[in-house]
Amino acid sequence: MAETKLSSFKDQRWSLQGMTALVTGGTRGIGYAIVEGLAEFGASVHICARNQEDINKCLEEWKGKGFCVTGSTCDLLFHDQRQKLMETVALVFDGKLNILVNNAGIFTPKPIMDYTDEDITTTIGTNFVSGYHLCQLAHPLLKQSGNGSIVFISSIAGLKAWPFASVYAASKGAMNQCAKNLALEWAKDNIRANVVAPGAVMTILFENAAKLAGEWIMLSRIWCL
Repeated sequence: MAETKLSSFKDQRWSLQGMTALVTGGTRGIGYAIVEGLAEFGASVHICARNQEDINKCLEEWKGKGFCVTGSTCDLLFHDQRQKLMETVALVFDGKLNILVNNAGIFTPKPIMDYTDEDITTTIGTNFVSGYHLCQLAHPLLKQSGNGSIVFISSIAGLKAWPFASVYAASKGAMNQCAKNLALEWAKDNIRANVVAPGAVMTILFENAAKLAGEWIMLSRIWCL
């Protein structure tokens, strides 16, 4: 393991040595930063993404930093691929998982009247249903660890109305409520559930969404709220 950049005080207080984590959508944007943070604190991390080349590139970078990170391909929209992912995680981490970060998501901005059934199914399926199902699949592993933590990467859009984001916002709002129910029902298993709801972050996802919306000025104003 590479030497951490953190002070010895922080090493002792925040160390994740011996902990295991799964981060979905870990090759880009917020997910990439989460992986780096967890690994730097000493956790062993498994990531998933749809593109194997992206995974390989990131794994090579992290290997050079001395981080313990593995990865596998998964399109979270599909039930069977989510099951396969968790089977892989169980093998990699010997049946125990401390941290599940539901980060992967998509955002296709459109006016309300332009959204199709397929748009809705794909967005809700990727952003919410996949995370819900992964929590179900991960429950035995999180419980087995004795100290489980679920983190949803939501959005301020789940709390505040955004133009051209009705479906995305609905998926994030559902995520927010789901975390509350998970925390309530699984506290007895020593599993916590929390949500992080950032504002606009200049990731590839946000940049692409902004271009599709064609409303850079409007989005910039939202960013400042």
